[in-house]
Amino acid sequence: MIEYLDKINMKILMNTRFLLLFISLISLSACSDDDDNMMVDPPDIPVTPGRTTVYNLGSLDVPNITGTATFIENSDNTVTINLNLANLQAGDQHPAHIHANTAAEDGPILLTLGVVDGTIGQSSVTIGALDDGTVVTYDTLITLDGAINVHLDDEEELFWTIVAQGDIGQNVLTGESETFDLKEKMVPGIQGSVTFYERLNGEALSVIQLDNTPENGVHPAHIHNNSAIEGGGIAFSFNPIDGTSGLSRTNVATLDDGSSFGYDDVSNFDGYINVHLSVDDLATIVAQGDIGENELTGNTLTYTLNEKAAPGISGEVVFYERMSGEALAKISLMNTPMGGVHPAHIHNNDVATGGGIAFSFNPIDGDTGMSYTNVSMLDDGTSFVYENIDSFMGYINVHLSVDDLATIVAQGNIGASLDDDNGEESITYAVSNTGNSAYIFNGNGLDDVTNTDISLKRGMTYEFVINTPGHPFYIKTIQSSGTSDTYDVGITNNGASGETITFTVPDDAPDTLFYNCEFHSVMTGTFNIID
Repeated sequence: MIEYLDKINMKILMNTRFLLLFISLISLSACSDDDDNMMVDPPDIPVTPGRTTVYNLGSLDVPNITGTATFIENSDNTVTINLNLANLQAGDQHPAHIHANTAAEDGPILLTLGVVDGTIGQSSVTIGALDDGTVVTYDTLITLDGAINVHLDDEEELFWTIVAQGDIGQNVLTGESETFDLKEKMVPGIQGSVTFYERLNGEALSVIQLDNTPENGVHPAHIHNNSAIEGGGIAFSFNPIDGTSGLSRTNVATLDDGSSFGYDDVSNFDGYINVHLSVDDLATIVAQGDIGENELTGNTLTYTLNEKAAPGISGEVVFYERMSGEALAKISLMNTPMGGVHPAHIHNNDVATGGGIAFSFNPIDGDTGMSYTNVSMLDDGTSFVYENIDSFMGYINVHLSVDDLATIVAQGNIGASLDDDNGEESITYAVSNTGNSAYIFNGNGLDDVTNTDISLKRGMTYEFVINTPGHPFYIKTIQSSGTSDTYDVGITNNGASGETITFTVPDDAPDTLFYNCEFHSVMTGTFNIID
């Protein structure tokens, strides 16, 4: 480091000597041969600042070191680049460079910047060319495909410890972004998100952030074609996720086959993301999520599947609308036998009339009671998407097994087959508890949600399957424990702890009702009554 600083001081001394020589030459050339023999002052050549662009530098390998890089256009076509960083160690000297490509990609050094003095957190350099002699201007630099790295030291073992980093030029982010959830799969607790940030050049920076990844793990991640339920080949490979930090940063410009794939393409892509446990165990998916046109809009349709030939097996099917207009169907059943595999279909007509199979779901796993299926067409190839479901005259049968299709374990009308005489559709919630602190709701789009507020529609029927021993579930007009102030109109089994509460919401029901445990006031929530 001392040798490095001595070199800098020597350069400063040589530059000073050159400047004195340059002034002397100007003075000599200014002498006139006329009779007055007058000395003429050298003309002023101002280097005035013009346009300015500021780029942010964020911390990377050393926490909390952040700052800016300011590019200043000078009137002589040179550019002054000032670095300002906070939280450096006094006395340290930090080399800095502009590298080719984005920060996520890395690339060779294009331009050596001023060494940042840790004591003041600053450096400044004025340049007119890259390190290879290529002439550059202010406009060249602010459109450059590049990034700035500020290094811990110039010693080889410390050089690639980056204390601060930032994209510049065409790689700067516009502020537009799109985020998709990555949900837990085969390894409990590993989940997170991927965010795509738009760049000025139309490309994207992808940042994957996962929680609870194992220390020192390395997790490959890819975008696959189709939805997660359908499966498909790899379309794009991310930089692996670092298990210690749970982070991966990747520039997104082309698919693995070389096809263009920028920020605008992400939202329309028919794909999903898989994150794998390791390069040696790609079969173990630790996190997964649909992206692009497969993302869910938040709109759902829920239908009840009632118990039939197998006592206790009942549940629901929820259709989630995708951005593409297709749907994700999720069947959830209670009390399915371990090891069972239960075929399920949408049939034409209603339950009373009966009809042939129109659509086949993926079989229900008896261990979990769950099935997920992408819905885009009927079995005969006819288009069948989310907006068709509500008007479809059909019903669902769930069978005991592929060898015993005659035994229907659960069944329910959907779409236009619902009973129009009373206009009622029964919606089911399964209610359990976590100790003395909360009720847990599942069903109708809820997954293990605690003490949530729920909207109930006047004229609709709701079933609350209560499994909360020692915590009687009361629907009330006042948010309080105890058994007073119960609301009993249209309700059967109010106060149950091991039975089903049925609530047909009257047309004159108050706008707000509450549910509460008889004994614990914190186990509570609100029913918002709507038309």
